[in-house]
Amino acid sequence: MNLNIGDVAKQTGLRAKTIRYYEDIGLVKPLRDTNDYRVFRESDLHKLTFLSRTRARGFTIDDCRALLALYEDESRASADVKAIARKHLDEIEAKVKGLQALHATLTHLAEECAGDHRPDCPILEGLSGAECHWRSASLA
Repeated sequence: MNLNIGDVAKQTGLRAKTIRYYEDIGLVKPLRDTNDYRVFRESDLHKLTFLSRTRARGFTIDDCRALLALYEDESRASADVKAIARKHLDEIEAKVKGLQALHATLTHLAEECAGDHRPDCPILEGLSGAECHWRSASLA
């Protein structure tokens, strides 16, 4: 089965630009026909589907490269795959904690703000990191 870049894009959900980028960085190596058009084999389609799914789960390009190499290595140790997944999971958990802290801070600031016609605003004070004394000084 030989496919062109448009067919592969439809089947993988990747944009043609992304597929060309993956080729440029060596993640896939489609054949070229006599007109120098890319010709994708079924194995290329499988790699690109794999890359689409790993990127959709937030893995970096370097992680994708390592996971793809492990995917293709039948003598791989699953511990190597798990280590990459664990590292990524730790990064996700750190981001979640950061987002939860951000949520708590913004919730507190929004609750403290009267949201009325007065100019004093705890949200702006909280974002500036100081009392809003600068505002009255700049108006003088």
